[in-house]
Amino acid sequence: MRLFRAVWSLHRWIGVAAGLVLLVSAGTGLLLLRKKEHAWLQPPVLRGAEGPPAALRPLAEVYEAVFALGAPELRSEADIARVDFRPQDRVHKVISKRGDVEVQVCAISLRTSGPAVRRSDWIERLHDGSLFGAAVHGFAMPAAALALAWLAASGYVMWGWPAWQRRRRRNAA
Repeated sequence: MRLFRAVWSLHRWIGVAAGLVLLVSAGTGLLLLRKKEHAWLQPPVLRGAEGPPAALRPLAEVYEAVFALGAPELRSEADIARVDFRPQDRVHKVISKRGDVEVQVCAISLRTSGPAVRRSDWIERLHDGSLFGAAVHGFAMPAAALALAWLAASGYVMWGWPAWQRRRRRNAA
């Protein structure tokens, strides 16, 4: 019975400590699952002009088209976190390092969408803990995953232990 009480107490306190992290992770995970369906989370992908692969413009021209917009988050190549190319849509998505801003550029005509906010990137950093730094991302989030595994395992033990004890006593009698 002493072991059962220790497991129960540890289960309770780990649940209290890990509950907030798990709630945030679950809430942000739900939003990330739906990000393509809501423009306020992530701008929808625009359709570029039709054309053969030979008509695709070089990346240097894509950069120039983005810098010409004058967005403070995208002034030079150093401000660019990544460029995602969507071949079926003929669009480059140029994403900034700071400010979570995205500009979409047609890979053929160089027509641009205005800078748009990508809230999904901020939500993703909150979801994986990197918003709070490398230590939280590298230590706290794996610890929360282990805490969830502990809560599941200890919950099954606390659920099954009394029934097992009753059955054992009944069989002994």
